[in-house]
Amino acid sequence: MRLGINLGYWGAGMDGDNLAVAQEADRLGYDVCWAAEAYGSDAPTVLSWVAAQTERIDVGSAIMQIPARQPAMTAMTAATLDSLSGGRFRLGLGVSGPQVSEGWYGVKFDKPLARTREYVEIVRKAMTRERLSYSGEHWTLPLPDGPGKPIKLTVHPQREHIPLYIAAIGPKNLEQTGEIADGALLIFPSAEHLEETAIRHIRAGREKAGLTMEGFDVHPSLPIALGADVDALADMFRPYTALYVGGMGSRKQNFYNQLAQRMGYEKEAAEIQEKYLAGDKAGAAAAVPRSLIEQTALLGDVATIADRMKAYAEAGVNTLTLAPAGFTLDERVAALRAGVEALERAGLA
Repeated sequence: MRLGINLGYWGAGMDGDNLAVAQEADRLGYDVCWAAEAYGSDAPTVLSWVAAQTERIDVGSAIMQIPARQPAMTAMTAATLDSLSGGRFRLGLGVSGPQVSEGWYGVKFDKPLARTREYVEIVRKAMTRERLSYSGEHWTLPLPDGPGKPIKLTVHPQREHIPLYIAAIGPKNLEQTGEIADGALLIFPSAEHLEETAIRHIRAGREKAGLTMEGFDVHPSLPIALGADVDALADMFRPYTALYVGGMGSRKQNFYNQLAQRMGYEKEAAEIQEKYLAGDKAGAAAAVPRSLIEQTALLGDVATIADRMKAYAEAGVNTLTLAPAGFTLDERVAALRAGVEALERAGLA
């Protein structure tokens, strides 16, 4: 099993340390460094900055938002980043959510699966450097009855095939991801529930495309925090979990809340959302069960973390991306090193 790191969003308060964290992960042999975007920092700018100051670690977008860019623009960015980084770029895509898509980008959040499928098809076609033409429900290239003509990408990517990942949570999205992508970016992954909540749907998509799970990267992301006081470590992640389960999306459409319900936390997910949307963020955080945090984060000493890594490997995870937590750079670096030590202790290196 390989390890990755996730720097999260730029501007989250740890910016001064993020480059040092990425460089330490590079030195330790981590496989990939991901950066996120929502409605603040954009992923490609951060990744180009990291790639320029590291040597071997891959850089990946987790995610570049589909409503933010035309698919041909994404192909241009992917080709440029792959070329500049010496073939170290991974393209992670996702539809974001209705609030961001419609409120920030002015793009209607409808038919997300069909939009994703067409988007991927256009990106892949553009990356082949063939002349680009496409006729779909959401995109038509070139536009008919106008001056446009099929043109091709002028940038030569370092590789013919850039790995393409999709951030997926719901069963239908997971199935389609298995069908059309090279990997799935998963959030709030519980090793105990991974088969039922994610992998069986991905496998169905692979089978639909006449493929097996061979070569497909099941790639969950979860926080890691090193220490003896597990209660205190769990408390660090209560606001984070409450934000996603309670506040990401609307009352009717919150993918993370639905995932918590599928993991058996129906009552707790409803309480977290009710309090969060009422403005009681502290109450929402307090309502997060410790067991949910422990199932979706790596907490404790190296031996405990190693045992959890074994569980993820047995569940079918290929790459485990870690978000090293801590109030100082030293604490985050210690968490990175603990990840490597735990992987070796688990016999998974």
